[in-house]
Amino acid sequence: MIVGLVIACEVGFWVLLAAGLGARYLLRLRRTGAALLLCEPLLEVVLFVATAVDLRNGGEPGWEHGLAALYIGFTVGYGHFTVRWLDGHAAHRLAGGPRPPKPPRHGAARARYEGRLWLRTLLASAVALGLLQSAVWYVGDSGDTGPLRSWQWVALRIVVIHGLIALSYLLWPKRSPAAAAAREKEGRTLTGR
Repeated sequence: MIVGLVIACEVGFWVLLAAGLGARYLLRLRRTGAALLLCEPLLEVVLFVATAVDLRNGGEPGWEHGLAALYIGFTVGYGHFTVRWLDGHAAHRLAGGPRPPKPPRHGAARARYEGRLWLRTLLASAVALGLLQSAVWYVGDSGDTGPLRSWQWVALRIVVIHGLIALSYLLWPKRSPAAAAAREKEGRTLTGR
């Protein structure tokens, strides 16, 4: 039941997003579009309540409860970012708005961008960890909390792996082609070649 609800929430997220952006830019109903976009967090509330009810009614904690917690955490961390990103692209394609800026590709700007994405991942994992720990406390000693604990490790691994990736952009920044060419030219001038 919970897995089906997670899938339904994901499908519902994209359906509400498409309907909200369509109403906003194709039908020119800005308030209706905004109302549809604001309904998206209700999906996560429904998923959270259904998961809690399932555990309360004696459901054995399983991987599906961990998946639900990770999904809710991801939506908290990246939901608004995703909606804003797609809204910018829809405004550009459907309403003649300016082209959304692309993420930086080189240097310190890229490292800052990756660091901000990692902070979103940290938020998503913190929410998932909090929900999972609450479920562990809720179940208590009466049930097997092993699957919930294993999902906590998954959330922690996601933070560490993404953190290492973001750190790599800081430690080994990719140089822009123009800066690399200028540096190469400067190196030739100093050596006389």
